[in-house]
Amino acid sequence: MWRRPAWQVLRQFVRHDSDTVTSLVLERSMNRVQLLGRVGQDPIMRQVEGKNPVTIFSLATNEMWRTGDSEVGQGALSLLCTLGDISQKTTWHRISVFRPGLRDVTYQYVRKGSRIFVEGKIDYGEYTDKNNVRRQATTIIADNVIFLSDGSVREKV
Repeated sequence: MWRRPAWQVLRQFVRHDSDTVTSLVLERSMNRVQLLGRVGQDPIMRQVEGKNPVTIFSLATNEMWRTGDSEVGQGALSLLCTLGDISQKTTWHRISVFRPGLRDVTYQYVRKGSRIFVEGKIDYGEYTDKNNVRRQATTIIADNVIFLSDGSVREKV
């Protein structure tokens, strides 16, 4: 009566063990960023001793929105719309390109004022500046850069 058959004990052990294994399976996640904007400075290439070189530049993105009440009136020949004030915000992003072919082409062809589309992932890091102060940095690590001109694709890297 107090004894369990061996197969019942083994079954419970396997069930417990399989629960442990499934809890160790890593969850899938996503870190993707897409930016469309204008380059703020000519790219620079840096290389720290013993590490891969990187091309770095800044990219400005712009948001616009309307605030306030809206009035719509019908004129004799046209539609009159007053939608309040327009507000805008410019956000600057630090773009880092590590991929060898993309890094070199970006360094060679991207210039201040260029309109580009960047795909990549966001990365948060920490560094120590020349005054020995620890600082935090956010950067976009580019996987793809597309050069644009007047809204149409010009060249894809």
